[in-house]
Amino acid sequence: MCCSFVRRGCLNLYGDEPRPVVGVRLALLLKDAFSRKAEGELTLSEDGIKLKTLWPSIAIAIILFFLPPIIPRFYTYILTVIFVTSLLAMSLNLVVGHGGLFQFHHAVFYGVGAYTVALFLTKTSLPKGVGFIAGPIIAAIFGLLIGWFCIRLTKLYFAMLQISLGSLVWAIVFRWYSFTGGDDGIHGIPIPDFLDSTSSRYYFILVFFIISLVALYFILKSPFGTTLQAIRDNPERCEAIGINVRRHQLVAIVIATFFAGVAGVLFVVLEGSVFPDLLFWILSLEVFIMCLLGGWFTFAGPVLGAAITISLRTFVGVYTEYWTLILGVILILLIFFLPEGVMGFILDKLNPQTKEIIEKDDA
Repeated sequence: MCCSFVRRGCLNLYGDEPRPVVGVRLALLLKDAFSRKAEGELTLSEDGIKLKTLWPSIAIAIILFFLPPIIPRFYTYILTVIFVTSLLAMSLNLVVGHGGLFQFHHAVFYGVGAYTVALFLTKTSLPKGVGFIAGPIIAAIFGLLIGWFCIRLTKLYFAMLQISLGSLVWAIVFRWYSFTGGDDGIHGIPIPDFLDSTSSRYYFILVFFIISLVALYFILKSPFGTTLQAIRDNPERCEAIGINVRRHQLVAIVIATFFAGVAGVLFVVLEGSVFPDLLFWILSLEVFIMCLLGGWFTFAGPVLGAAITISLRTFVGVYTEYWTLILGVILILLIFFLPEGVMGFILDKLNPQTKEIIEKDDA
């Protein structure tokens, strides 16, 4: 699904008339969007989520808060793993599904966030909260540096350069034994005392997971998020009306890597250790598959994709080591029969008017 009202503005707003200055063009574009919203034409959001679906989300959040006392500790741990992995997948989907960038080595920023807090807690005497804050910030700085080089390329060339730079970071972590522990990683990381139980870590991670999801939701529904989706659909048209495409893409990368760093910090809280595999490209591919499985162009799709993947690995992996084969079969079936992903299919069924509005805009 595409950001149709921005696309319509890019294609049809001016016709053959001389184009006004950039500021006026953008003002007219926003006026067109808001006028269509006032007419009821945009009662559905871009990914088919209505306002009323917030209530089920709130209900799910409440249920999650009451689960630890009534379920075994093992399932509490699995849910916590799903929260951390879902946040990583959500951060990736910001730039892949909503931004259209080929971010193929996103896990490196996840690992940078995790290693940052681990190094702060094991090699400095600073308050532990400083390390928790530094993790996402350092990850965002790495995102800024790597993104600054990558956005000068497009599509597969963007992906190849990012994989190369990300692999370089992984190699440094893997080989620097005196600082990062090399391939042994860092174990026995001192976690704050109030996080010494499975349930306390569950609640801590759940709170930050919900806060991060709310922040990502408002980012995607902001003018910046709308512009980012328009760039995904047609970067040439967006650049023609005065939008700085590279700047928006770079900002999106920084935001996505920040939340990947948050997920890395939460991983340290959960596991109390870090290792180089957190930065390896295989994890990036796994998270990429989660987004594809759940639904690229939906907000909550990566959460569902992460839940499905973690569940398959945990429960099916008990009976067979070939659980990835089952996942591969599921992906093949999805590509042929549900290309919009599981969540996209669900939203289409819950909101049949969405497809009619998209088709009307495309006509």
